[in-house]
Amino acid sequence: MSETTRSIAPQRSSTPRPLPDHVRVAVIGAGFGGLGAAIRLRQEGHDDFVVLEKGDDVGGTWWWNTYPGAQCDIPSVLYSFSFAPKPDWSRLYPLQEELQSYLHECVERFGVGDHLHLRTEMLDAAWDENSQVWRIETSRGSLTASVLVAATGPFSEASIPDLPGIDTFQGEAFHSMHWRHDLDLEGKRIGVIGTGASAVQFIPQLQPLADRLTVFQRTATWILPHPDRPVPPRAQRLFARWGAPQRAMRLGWELVQEAMVPGFVWWPPLQKGLELTARWHLRRQVADRDLRAQLRPGYAVGCKRPTFSNSYYPALASENVTVTGSGIDRVTTHGIVTADGTLHELDVIVYGTGFRITGNSGFARLRGRDGRTLAEHWAGGEPRTDLGTAVTGFPNMLMLLGPNSVTYTSQVVTIEAQVEYLLETLRVLDQHDLASLEVTTSAQASFVEWISRGLARSVWNTGGCASYYLSPTGFNFTFWPGFARGFKRRMQRVELADHAVVEARAVPGALSPTATRATVERLAHR
Repeated sequence: MSETTRSIAPQRSSTPRPLPDHVRVAVIGAGFGGLGAAIRLRQEGHDDFVVLEKGDDVGGTWWWNTYPGAQCDIPSVLYSFSFAPKPDWSRLYPLQEELQSYLHECVERFGVGDHLHLRTEMLDAAWDENSQVWRIETSRGSLTASVLVAATGPFSEASIPDLPGIDTFQGEAFHSMHWRHDLDLEGKRIGVIGTGASAVQFIPQLQPLADRLTVFQRTATWILPHPDRPVPPRAQRLFARWGAPQRAMRLGWELVQEAMVPGFVWWPPLQKGLELTARWHLRRQVADRDLRAQLRPGYAVGCKRPTFSNSYYPALASENVTVTGSGIDRVTTHGIVTADGTLHELDVIVYGTGFRITGNSGFARLRGRDGRTLAEHWAGGEPRTDLGTAVTGFPNMLMLLGPNSVTYTSQVVTIEAQVEYLLETLRVLDQHDLASLEVTTSAQASFVEWISRGLARSVWNTGGCASYYLSPTGFNFTFWPGFARGFKRRMQRVELADHAVVEARAVPGALSPTATRATVERLAHR
């Protein structure tokens, strides 16, 4: 497989600043999560922090994923910070370029650029129990931090399928996350593996270029009509002059998104209207009955991530496109052989196969109090947390967009709530003169049990599909079992009784478990 290259946004050309020896807070990742944390930290008077980003620029998902047609599937007014509205969004659903530009604007507007360390990859982070700090090794040196914030998100590492012969292919091959903008795809025989959210967006862009486009579909995807449209200039002027209309629009979209929660979480039959809409959309756009049958999923709407597009079905119905549902047997030097024995000769293979959610290599770089990595704690593909934010065994570490923190509004809504939890954690540490907080095993177990009960009847658990939302044993480690406002409410308070603590005066040298429990009881009654 050839080395992947890509075109990128203009890089910050200044020589990276030296890393400090120690900071109060180290944030890993400079996407929406990392930048949201940086902005709110600075707004609350916390200047002793860094944001470490392995990429050449800010943006996270919206810097790495530059494939043609990359677009957010959440309305722009909701997929943006509540404290940083943008009145001049060009579209109802923003494109990748505009989202990254928005994050650049936020960096400049809130003055967090001096805290950014780009091209700085976190290689290892280990909790030092004696010193009560995180010891962090990066590609540019080392530092320590009192608090670690993992803000890399669930879509930070491409998933390449383990196919026999994958390394023997003599053409070009790349994942959509690492799009080869240097390749001329005009007139090529292109194979696309996967039909998830990214593929639904880039397949219509490839179809007009390809001599022959072959789509290898394992499972069909429910496609809904896309309500995207340009934002009229007069609406932009209105939003710029008066903030209230845009705030009302944001609230309206939040209510629209939340209206889907009862059907997704508690009573899936309520989603029948969405299924009827998706079936109508398929019939309207695909005339061929055989192809229509091939593209009709056999599971409930919402069991896998529903996708919006007005161009995906027409692209698949084009004369130069073949959709095959026969499984892939192997990759050869000249193409892909499917389970029915057919050789599909190809010049280019594009992997639209999503991301490593549970097997992310970053989990193996985080080592907790007992020396075990997060990957070892989560062995078996079952990530478990407390409130989707803290993990037993990892003191003073918080995750943004961690397991079971996904609400059905916007990831940015989730991020903002978790950042407030981070700020509350810092207040608790200061107020009680604590060196560290660590969620107890019992508190985490209670949360996991509550999650399991709350999602037992959800469409993700009962909808009849296999998805990355569930572990191999069927545990749903992805969603919050309710409304976003409930999640935000839970994020407003750090329950001391649910944490083991170490008082600052006890450092160096950690407290014994007995002393720690006594400390919790004393602090809980202050």
